[in-house]
Amino acid sequence: MLEFYGYWISTALLSVLYLASAYMFATKKQWVRKALTELGYSANNLVPFMIIVKVLGPVAILSRVSVPLSDLANAGIFFHLLLSGLAHIGVRKPVGALPAAIGLALLITSFMTQNDARDLPSPYIKAAAL
Repeated sequence: MLEFYGYWISTALLSVLYLASAYMFATKKQWVRKALTELGYSANNLVPFMIIVKVLGPVAILSRVSVPLSDLANAGIFFHLLLSGLAHIGVRKPVGALPAAIGLALLITSFMTQNDARDLPSPYIKAAAL
């Protein structure tokens, strides 16, 4: 039962983190472009793509239309959070990596407990536990 609540709480908080970030990317475009430029990224092409990805990732996980699609979204979010945190650390702004670290903790909790809360199990949980 603890795993059931852990899954839904961590997944909901991760989704809120991502949807709030997508909202910020859409409404504060100049600030986001400046922040991404400081990290060394070409913000003109990246911002519209990131808005779409930050909405579709949580939708794929929450809706779970397809288990492989949900697992792919989990993997994409994992690499995004990992690279985001490393980018902030790389430019010596470790405080900027804090949301990514929180997101990684939520994602790992969500991923490891998903089989306890969902009807269709993910085949990758057993492999990750080994």
